[in-house]
Amino acid sequence: MIVRDIDTGFQNNPMTASAITDGGGVPYLAGREASANSSMPAGGASHAESQMQFIDAPEHGSAIPLEAASLPSVLIGGLPITVVDRRNAASLMIEVARKRRRDSRPYYFTSANGEVVARVHADARIAKLFHEADQILADGQPLVMASRWLCRVRLPERVATTDLYEDVAGLAEKEGISFYLLGSTETENQKAVAVTQANHPNLRIVGHCHGYLSGEALEKKLDEINALAPDILWLGLGVPREQIFVHDFAARLGNVGIIKTSGGLFDHLAKKTRRAPLWVQKAGFEWLWRTMMEPRRLFWRYLTTNPYAIYAILRYSK
Repeated sequence: MIVRDIDTGFQNNPMTASAITDGGGVPYLAGREASANSSMPAGGASHAESQMQFIDAPEHGSAIPLEAASLPSVLIGGLPITVVDRRNAASLMIEVARKRRRDSRPYYFTSANGEVVARVHADARIAKLFHEADQILADGQPLVMASRWLCRVRLPERVATTDLYEDVAGLAEKEGISFYLLGSTETENQKAVAVTQANHPNLRIVGHCHGYLSGEALEKKLDEINALAPDILWLGLGVPREQIFVHDFAARLGNVGIIKTSGGLFDHLAKKTRRAPLWVQKAGFEWLWRTMMEPRRLFWRYLTTNPYAIYAILRYSK
């Protein structure tokens, strides 16, 4: 059986299938996602909203470095968003990767945008996955704009993962911090590695792999990644597959410094998908640009998630 309801977001069926898929039903990662949700209650938006009023801290056991623990956060759409600009977010990732003890779970960075806010409010299981993160960065201009009107502290800027990746790579090249790239197709993954190496020739990329893994191949890959002990594992499987991966497998990656979920990062690096012009990004309409680029895949998604996101941001921000 293939999990399709997770990609579209709003079903209430427990996740008990044997493969996680993209929107077209193609296996992205298979294995133990059922166990990631065995303790997650099925439920709709009202149940998710009731959880978000009291879940405000990571639930796993990674050691939190002092630099990260001291960062403020604001509540936007029910999610605790770290108040940090892109430059300092990159520096924080380098510091955490360098100082984190390698006897606990990897430190866990993820990102949120309007669609994530909608999914979190529509499904308590997805809400639980996001609240397990150590830091949630604002990868959506609407969240930044909302903070200016609704929150006690403003977010300084959007921390887009594609831009953050370049910032972190530049610092990592100087500091000797290593990368592992996991996700996307074999072709796009290899292109992303090639682009990274061209831009940062002295960066240590200790390994890379596509995201189409299951069974024994997945088990071996987890052992391989842990043995290679990258400082930062960039995980590009899409929401919520990458969050499920962290929930299921982070405990087996004790030699990894940081896991940063990355969405479509590798596809952007490989030039498979075009980013919106900067003025469109700053105006908060990148979702519309993406819909124009991929209308068949994204029109219905944004039509259904945008109203949820607007409601959640207006009601659960402070």
